[in-house]
Amino acid sequence: MTLQAPIRILGIDPGLRRTGWGAIEVSGNSIRFVASGSVVSDAGDELAHRLHALFVGLTTVLEELSPHEAAVEQTFVNRDGAATLKLGQARGIAMLVPARAGLAVAEYAPNAVKKSVVGAGHADKKQIRMMVKVLLPKAEFDSDDAADALAIALCHAHHRTAPAARLARAATGA
Repeated sequence: MTLQAPIRILGIDPGLRRTGWGAIEVSGNSIRFVASGSVVSDAGDELAHRLHALFVGLTTVLEELSPHEAAVEQTFVNRDGAATLKLGQARGIAMLVPARAGLAVAEYAPNAVKKSVVGAGHADKKQIRMMVKVLLPKAEFDSDDAADALAIALCHAHHRTAPAARLARAATGA
């Protein structure tokens, strides 16, 4: 029997003001908290500078944590088209940074993350924080965004071993 090396997963909750990130390690059925935090951009800066701040911050996180895989929450469309577009641009940065580092980047709908972690697709922020603490008792997070990022990482940890995910990775050579 060979032991597999732990897989480090970085979850990213994209936002233009605050992008949450959370890292976990998965070894078999064991999941361990590694770190979490937020990358913040200055609301007074021009959009390009805010996106650059997210890029630099996430790049630093990747360099420090050396994850093997990344997972990003998909954008939901709301009534404010301009806000949705800006969120989409922040999400693009959240996907670009790990992709540039050569990582596979999975995407999950907000309801799928909530259902995976809480058991209900319409859970609120308080329920997500509570379940992240139950699943990762040593977890520390500075914001709802960081807690959401850990939930995204947990969702990926649960789905990455599903038969469909293994087949998709085999087809892409990952």
